[in-house]
Amino acid sequence: MDLQFIVSLTIILATFALYIGIAYYNKATETSEFYVAGRGVPPIFNGMAIGADWMSAASFIGMAGTVMLLGYNGLAYIMGWTGGYLLLTFLLAPQLRKYGRYTVPEFIGDRYESHYARIIAAICTIVISFTYTIGQLSGSGVVIGRLFEINATTGTMIGVVLIAVYAAFGGMKGITWTQVAQYIILIIAYLIPVIFMSLQITGNPIPWISYGNIVSELGALDRELGVSEYFAPFTSGTKWQFLALLFTLMAGTAGLPHVIVRFYTVSTMKAARWSGAWALLFIGLLYLSAPAYAAFSRFILMKNVAGQPIDQLPAWTASWVNTGKLQLADKNSDGILQWSELIIDRDIVVMATPEIANLGVFVIGLVAAGAMAAALSTAGGLLIAISSSFAHDIYYRVLKPDASEKNRLAVARWTIVIATVIAGLVALDPPGAITQIVAWAFALASGTFFPALLLGVWWKRSNAYGVTSGMIVGLAVTLAYIFAAKAGVFTILGIIDTGAGIFGAIAAIITNVVVSLSTAPPSLKSQEEVLDLRYPEQMTYKDGEVWMNESK
Repeated sequence: MDLQFIVSLTIILATFALYIGIAYYNKATETSEFYVAGRGVPPIFNGMAIGADWMSAASFIGMAGTVMLLGYNGLAYIMGWTGGYLLLTFLLAPQLRKYGRYTVPEFIGDRYESHYARIIAAICTIVISFTYTIGQLSGSGVVIGRLFEINATTGTMIGVVLIAVYAAFGGMKGITWTQVAQYIILIIAYLIPVIFMSLQITGNPIPWISYGNIVSELGALDRELGVSEYFAPFTSGTKWQFLALLFTLMAGTAGLPHVIVRFYTVSTMKAARWSGAWALLFIGLLYLSAPAYAAFSRFILMKNVAGQPIDQLPAWTASWVNTGKLQLADKNSDGILQWSELIIDRDIVVMATPEIANLGVFVIGLVAAGAMAAALSTAGGLLIAISSSFAHDIYYRVLKPDASEKNRLAVARWTIVIATVIAGLVALDPPGAITQIVAWAFALASGTFFPALLLGVWWKRSNAYGVTSGMIVGLAVTLAYIFAAKAGVFTILGIIDTGAGIFGAIAAIITNVVVSLSTAPPSLKSQEEVLDLRYPEQMTYKDGEVWMNESK
């Protein structure tokens, strides 16, 4: 048992103890606490919780690796995931908070006065959140696999047990305050390595400024090694794929049910807007650091690993080979590791970089703890979304409206456990890289919920027939394109599976509009509620006029 293992395990166990303690102290005892944390979370802390919920294993583990390997094309992930929060904060979040429901399916069911629409929305929530959860469990497998130097598959199963227990315990109330702690841990864990790398390589401790200095050096190294230049645009995909992925991630962000529900945990529309503003700040700290992380990691690998004798490679390479996430092959049998012979999984770049840069055992352990915080925080929010969709929207609102609060909480907790186990089984052999799997979840959200919510808030003529038809068509088109593109059956304009959301969103919007206009309009009450959503909470739209709420 080496020092690195002891330090990493100690840091991770200490953080786990912190999370469990917070969850226990804030254990949900009522359904409102389980689903929306009692609507009493201050905006700044809700912003941190949103940041932790958002900065999943895909962001923490996968994004820097994606940018490192894809270069310019990888920037679509950063631009899309960040830009989507502007859509959500300004177009949807305050309005949905004013409506005052627990979940996205509940908003859709009540806004359109349709149990059928509610059930379809609940099914879409489960499909989207389940897909996203697979990525988180796969990410936890990478972390745990490296920590114990075991196969990532075994690490995934350990992660399943941890996440199931932790998420089922505290509900949204416990998860919210746990996510605040997780955000602090993961952002410290992400920033310390990139600051040290910046200081080590450039002598400047400010990575957001200094990494630009090595861009020209990366270009020279690319030419020397005969590979595509790092910042050359569209070398690994078409311009249309870049734009489609950008749209998919932005629209998907604005339609993700587990992110939207975070805006239900505050008390007012104003607090919802401030939550979005704080979240953008907290998210930006990581997203602005990812390109620097990617550039520094690529530079170190090119300078210190590529071109070295295979029998003299650093010790860290053997540890990562054991996880199955790193492959070294001397294809030309010259005893020298060429850049093309180094096959590094994009999901291990952040985890491996502290070892690559020789930053010390404490930093390695801290990064492992940060990665687990990222996976746990997002998985918790996703599992609450799955649980609430079944236990609240289907079981309570449709199947058994007279269920007691105790029964509803029991169903909610068992739903979390079952969903985690099933997602874990799929994650044992993940169908793609973490960022790819997560991009599919965003594509599904952009093809279903983004059109439904956008038209539901901003077009009063949209009705139950339109929204249900739109969600079904959007889901079908998105899934069909993902499977067809991934299988190599066909693509349109070079758009691959990760950009499928653009086709689903267009199909859903057209279907919603055409069907709504072809059928009877929604009730006058429903139309007035839609108009009312557009005004601040101090105002109410009623009987064709805007009224001031003096009690507010």
